Amino acid sequence: MRSFEELVAEGAAVPLDGWDFSWFVGRATEERPTWGYGGLVAERMAKVASALDVQTGGGEVLSRMPVVPSTLAATEGWPPNVEVARRTLEPLGVTVAEVANDAPLPFPDETFDLVVSRHPTVTPWLEIARVLRGGGTFLSQQIGAGTNQELTEAMMGPQPISDDYRPETAVRAAEAAGLEVVDVRAESLRVTFDDVGAVVHFLRKVLWTVPGFSVDAYRPQLAAMHERIRTQGPFVSHSERFLIDASKP
Repeated sequence: MRSFEELVAEGAAVPLDGWDFSWFVGRATEERPTWGYGGLVAERMAKVASALDVQTGGGEVLSRMPVVPSTLAATEGWPPNVEVARRTLEPLGVTVAEVANDAPLPFPDETFDLVVSRHPTVTPWLEIARVLRGGGTFLSQQIGAGTNQELTEAMMGPQPISDDYRPETAVRAAEAAGLEVVDVRAESLRVTFDDVGAVVHFLRKVLWTVPGFSVDAYRPQLAAMHERIRTQGPFVSHSERFLIDASKP
């Protein structure tokens, strides 16, 4: 294993643009939910005339669709990701709008047959219900409460788990917006980190895991993590994911 300083420096130097995790191949792993979000989205995209991807990241999901509707739009709130999404999606005919995660969606009422969102930071339920046509659906894979709690606590010590990102909270919010929840599924998925460089890059990229993370601020904890991985093997954490499927009457 390379030295602590080498690994930390490498993890700190990786660009953060887009929502691509290919850099982690061979250094970290994460199980995927059994429902296969991308496949579910592809099935629905092939059956509708208009669709919207909310908080598209770098456009990773939409760019893999084998068939897309004639009207397809995406929103993204983080400027570096907006540029990546436009480069990726606009050649495919997708309109990409820069929209803050908690801002109104820049589309008229009842514009889309389908709205999708993978791992939204904030789910704008009222706005999603507004832009959906009657009979339209919202499909989203969301990050559940307590995701990577083991990693958070290795850096920060014991932390409370918020109820804001539990499936039952999402169901209540969807119903309050006038949507009918058709299906909810949840799974806990194993995550492994093979070296401290992967930990550093992950914490820089997935900002909510350790708010305010920087290498300098957490150097002692990172050194302890390096030693733990060196002597005990990969650090194991768990990500919580849930799928919510709702329709507009």
